[in-house]
Amino acid sequence: MSVVYRAKDLRQGRVVALKLFAPALTQNEGFRRRLAHDSRTATAIDHPHIVPIFEVDETDGVLYLAMQYVPGLDLRALLDREGSLPVPTALRIAAQVASGLDAAHEHDLVHRGVEPSNILVAAGTDSDHSEHVYLTNFGISETSLALSGFTTAGTIVGTLDYMAPEQISARSVDGRSDQYSLACVVYEALAGRPPFEGNSALELGWVHQYDPPPALSQARPEIARAADAVMAKALAKAPEDRYSSCQEFVAHLRTAASSGVGAPSRMRAAERPEVPTASPPSPPAPGDAAGSTPPGPPFGDDDDEW
Repeated sequence: MSVVYRAKDLRQGRVVALKLFAPALTQNEGFRRRLAHDSRTATAIDHPHIVPIFEVDETDGVLYLAMQYVPGLDLRALLDREGSLPVPTALRIAAQVASGLDAAHEHDLVHRGVEPSNILVAAGTDSDHSEHVYLTNFGISETSLALSGFTTAGTIVGTLDYMAPEQISARSVDGRSDQYSLACVVYEALAGRPPFEGNSALELGWVHQYDPPPALSQARPEIARAADAVMAKALAKAPEDRYSSCQEFVAHLRTAASSGVGAPSRMRAAERPEVPTASPPSPPAPGDAAGSTPPGPPFGDDDDEW
């Protein structure tokens, strides 16, 4: 949907990240309106964990967005390089992302695309603050294409690994949808893989909507079992069963993760936390599912965003 350059703002004399949008998006009035609205809202928040946006404009038929250049890696690159992160590191990153998300939600701005590639990890200021984390792409993730009417009806857009059940089923979303996505990101940062996996978009959408999340303590035995119930609540299928804010979720996870001796590598079924689940309809027969995978997003992943 875009390409991003490191550029020089000649008027201000500063280095910026310059996002140039695909011509098809430039021509889509619904997307342009949403970009302008969400960018103005994100700019007004002025939060230390949200990438500042300097300018949204158009020149020579090219729609562009100029924002702060953040040196470092995004969380996707960091996880690909390191695998699962140390628990303190993952929790520090989660706390900063949660702070930015809650600030956005107070302004009625829902990210809709919380995933590792939209979390930038820069060097921190001192040994007590090893990382400084920024959220980017508010309102301009691929999910916005569907909301602006750009994609065809029934097309699933965005990254399914982190998408809330209500988002997958095209119901209304709010800050609790971002909380679900954040919980998926935190689970992957700690376990080395997302909580839900599937061999196709159809299967992945199914498990998000109907399967309980796996216990985090099974993947990371040094994490106390109390953390399993916290993750299960943040990953509840119904938004009303989740925490009231992203920071509340991370605070409970921080307390639970250090509350006692970690679980053994495998839990007995009776010890797994209860998870609110929906009653699934009868799954399609293998023959019925063939060829029915929803088409992917119209553009590739927006990598290297800064």
